Amino acid sequence: MAEEYVVHEQEDTLGEGESEPRILARNVEIADSTLSQMRGLMFRSELPEALVMEVGGGFSLTGGPPRQFVHMLFVRHPLDVIWLADDDVQKVARMRPWRSVGMAKADRIIELPAGAAEGVEVGDTVRVVDETDVNE
Repeated sequence: MAEEYVVHEQEDTLGEGESEPRILARNVEIADSTLSQMRGLMFRSELPEALVMEVGGGFSLTGGPPRQFVHMLFVRHPLDVIWLADDDVQKVARMRPWRSVGMAKADRIIELPAGAAEGVEVGDTVRVVDETDVNE
């Protein structure tokens, strides 16, 4: 079975063409059950390179994906959290252990070790891809 990667593609704001994709994480853990999404990275002494949570499908009165809440209670390490809607970055936040909370509309949330999302901005694209789809 092929590994999955988290790949960042910057928004082309200057019309200069596509930028080279950047790998944010190679060892991706998928939280594919409600329980694994609720637990997230709480109580862990070691972190994966990335935790991806598919949280879409909820009901939203305003259209698009619903707001998704992330807290840092019982999380021992600082994290970079990326909220995505259809692979487009909606919000990026550096979150501190035990103290931070964040919320944004999203159908997918990616949690990375602090610093891993450096340079990722709202409007960029972040995708989870199979290792065979990554051009290194």
